[in-house]
Amino acid sequence: MPFSRLPTPLAEALTERGYAAPTAVQAAVIEPAAEGRDMIVSAQTGSGKTVAFGLAMAADLMRDGALPAPGLPQVLVIAPTRELALQVARELEWLYAKVGARITSCVGGMDPSRERRTLSHGTHIVVGTPGRLRDHLERGALVLSSLRVAVLDEADEMLDMGFREDLEQILDATPSARRTLLFSATMPKPIVALAKRYQRDALAISTIGAERGHGDISYQAVTVAPSDIENACVNLLRFYEPDTAILFCATREAVNRLHASLVERGFAAVALSGEHSQSERNHALQALRDRRARVCVATDVAARGIDLPSLSLVIHAELPRDAEALQHRSGRTGRAGKKGTAVLIVPYPRRRRTEGMLRDARIQAEWRGVPTPAEVQDADRERLIVTLSQPQELDDEDRALGARLLAERSPEEVAAMLVRAHRARLPAAEELLEGGPSSVRQRDEGPRAGFEDTVWFRMNVGRRHNADPRWLLPLLCRRGHITKQDIGAIRIANDETAFEIPRAVAGKFAAALKRTAASDQESELMIVPMAGPPERGGGPPPRARLTPRPTNRGPRGRR
Repeated sequence: MPFSRLPTPLAEALTERGYAAPTAVQAAVIEPAAEGRDMIVSAQTGSGKTVAFGLAMAADLMRDGALPAPGLPQVLVIAPTRELALQVARELEWLYAKVGARITSCVGGMDPSRERRTLSHGTHIVVGTPGRLRDHLERGALVLSSLRVAVLDEADEMLDMGFREDLEQILDATPSARRTLLFSATMPKPIVALAKRYQRDALAISTIGAERGHGDISYQAVTVAPSDIENACVNLLRFYEPDTAILFCATREAVNRLHASLVERGFAAVALSGEHSQSERNHALQALRDRRARVCVATDVAARGIDLPSLSLVIHAELPRDAEALQHRSGRTGRAGKKGTAVLIVPYPRRRRTEGMLRDARIQAEWRGVPTPAEVQDADRERLIVTLSQPQELDDEDRALGARLLAERSPEEVAAMLVRAHRARLPAAEELLEGGPSSVRQRDEGPRAGFEDTVWFRMNVGRRHNADPRWLLPLLCRRGHITKQDIGAIRIANDETAFEIPRAVAGKFAAALKRTAASDQESELMIVPMAGPPERGGGPPPRARLTPRPTNRGPRGRR
C-alpha cells in the first residue's frame, strides 16, 4: 500500500481523491525519520506540499485514528495571502473529512466577528493570514496554549511581504514544545534565520531536485528587442489561445502598463498586484474562474495561492530573479496531470543570463522566435476548422435561419461570413521589428547627407551577445531620445558595437543616456563616446574593450 504508514481515514481519502502514490515531498514527510521532528522543507509549487504537511501533522492531531473533541486549536497553518489560506483550508477539509475535523479560516476580507465566534465554539485546525491571526491573538480570540503543530506555508513570501514581526509575535505565543514545519519554495538567509530561532534540530528536506515540478510543463524562450516585449505577449497569447494564461511582471507599475495595453488590444484581461484591494482581487479571480476573463497579469506575490485548473500558459513578460522564482512562477500550470506551457520573453541583451538561469533550474527550454502574424493566422485557421467540425445541437430556429441564409447566399458565402465573424472577435497579431545585416551601414560607402561630422559611441555588447540592428536601433532611439535617421553606421564586433551620431545631436543623445541609464531591461548596458572612428576591421579595436559596469539594482521593485 503506498500510504500504509498513514491512519486509515487519511489513506482512504487520498485513494478516493485519485492519489495512486505519494509525491516526493509527501513521501519524505511521512518517513519514520521525520516522525515528531521539526522540518524545513524546500518544495516547488505544484508538488503536493499542502497535502504533505496535512499528512505530517496527522500523528500529532489524531489518536487511535480519531480526533479529540474540538477545543483550543491543535494545529495552526499560516499562509501569505487570503487565496492561498482558503486553498489550504479546502485541501485539509477533504483530507480530514472522514474524521470530522473542524477547520477554521481566519483571513483578511472576511467578517472578523464571525471568525471569533467560530473560534469560541472550538476547532482542531486554524488556517489564516499573518495580519488577521495577529489581530485575533491580540484580542484574545485565538488562544495557542494547546498548539501541537505550527506550519508556515510559503514562508519566503511572508517575509518578503513584510510579515516578519507578525510571524514572530504569533510563534512566540505558542508552546515551546510544539513542532514547527516550515515550507518554502526558496531558502534565502532570512528563512534560515527564522528556522534557527523557532525550530529545534530541524530535518531539512528538499525535493526540488528529486521531483521535477516542471515535468508536465513545456518551456520555451523567445528573444525579442526590448521595445517589442508587449507585442511578443500579444502574439504569444494569440498563437496559443489558452483557456487561461498568467503573465508575470516584476512590479505593480509594469502590471498596470501591460494590463492596460492588452485590454486596449481587445483581450479579456484582469490585473493582480499589491495595489489592488481584496474586493478587486476577488472580482478578478472570479472573472477568471467563470471565463469572463482569460488573461491575468500579475506580480509574483499577488499570484500566490491562485489555483486555476484551466491555466495552460504562463508567460514571463519580465524575467524572474532566479531559477527558483522561475520554477515557482511556472509551476502555476502543468498541474494534476495536465500539460502546460511556460514561455520566457528574453530581451536580446539578457540571453546569456537567461541561459544560466535555465541551467541552474535544470530546465531544457526550446529557443525560438516570437510567433509571426502569419503563424498566428495559421493557428487560427486550424482551431477554427476544429471548432466548426464539432457536432452541434440545432433547434428549429437555427435550421430556419440557416435555410434563409442559404436561400439568399451561396454555401461558400455563408461559410466565409461565418469565418469572418469568428475572426472579427480576435485581437490582431502584432508585427515585430524586422531588420538584418542590410541595416548595418559601412563607412566604405562614404558618409550620407548629414553625417559629414559625427561622434562615435560604443556599447558593451557584440556578436557574442547576439547584437543585431533589429534591437540595437530601437534601443538607441529609446535610450537616447533620437530617431533612426540620427544613427549612422553601425559596426558590430565580437564584444562591442560602435555607431555614429551627428555631432549636432550628440550632446542631446549623451544627456538622454544618463537620464535613462536605470532602464530595467538594459541596466547592465554601458554606452560611452569614443575618441574617434573604429578601425576598419568592422568594429572597435581590441584595446578599446569595455568592462560592464557593476550592477547596482537598489531595492527591488514594489510588488
